[in-house]
Amino acid sequence: MAEILKIALPQIAPIWMHKEAGLGKVNDQIDQAAVEGANLIVFGEGCVPGYPFWLEGTGGAKFDDLMQKEIHAYYQQQAVCIEDGDLSSVCATLKRHQMAAYIGIIERPTSRTGFSLYCSYVYINPNGEIGSVHRKLMPTHEERLVWSIGDGHGLRTHKLGDFTLGGLNCWENWMPLARTALYGQGENLHIACWPGNVRNTIDTTPFMAKEGRSYAVGISCIMRREDVPMDMPYSKEIKATMPNMPADGGSCIAAPDGSWVLEPLVGVEGLRYACLDFNMVRMERQNFDPMGHYSRPDVLPLNLDQTRQTGMNIKS
Repeated sequence: MAEILKIALPQIAPIWMHKEAGLGKVNDQIDQAAVEGANLIVFGEGCVPGYPFWLEGTGGAKFDDLMQKEIHAYYQQQAVCIEDGDLSSVCATLKRHQMAAYIGIIERPTSRTGFSLYCSYVYINPNGEIGSVHRKLMPTHEERLVWSIGDGHGLRTHKLGDFTLGGLNCWENWMPLARTALYGQGENLHIACWPGNVRNTIDTTPFMAKEGRSYAVGISCIMRREDVPMDMPYSKEIKATMPNMPADGGSCIAAPDGSWVLEPLVGVEGLRYACLDFNMVRMERQNFDPMGHYSRPDVLPLNLDQTRQTGMNIKS
């Protein structure tokens, strides 16, 4: 495991807007990956309970609109509350299989009143322990109508064998300083999670691999019109304005030289695997190490604030 890491890429359609069923599907994927001997499994952005695909088509920016309020309330109800133990079953499954994971969730933290939502990427180690919860620094465009702005607390890396893992949400992977914050903590396996479209992964994944001289993973979900459940509020209205496939996947892996390990998978669900050889990282760092011998901290230092933001500090 130290030199060779087997990674599982489940490109799945989330059980949209259903937390318990979605977590059940995540557990099923972990069980399947365990049979194949995977050491690490990674899931797409907002995999549980799903990405807010209704916003663009249903007038998500309308102020004080009953439809938007009711859909948002339902989304809020289905969001993941870590403090309430919502990830306990996933942690237990990973511990049983001695497997690590990155899982994209819509988080509803009690420390921020229990009502505000965050697009979070959660790392869980092979002992079933949550290592970090990274809240997306800046929701993109219409996402700001439902997700809150995150902080740097989860900008952390994690050791898994010889590899050092880091993960970012969606367009954060286009933020040079966010990537650099992980490079500076020794990252050599970068996980870029997306709600799911090959247009986002096909160019950025090889680029990030070459820039970081690391393995780069683009992991996406897919979404189809038929995945909108009939038992949620305004399902007919959402389906009427939704494209046939608003998210077509594109999950892939690039090696540290930018070559494909797994080319993008488009339009279908699938659970794929790859064995990553750590020695490729060593070889590509010979001539370029972005926060090592090719950095200039005297000219271009980066300051990282990992404080978890909170609305109130209590002293007693």
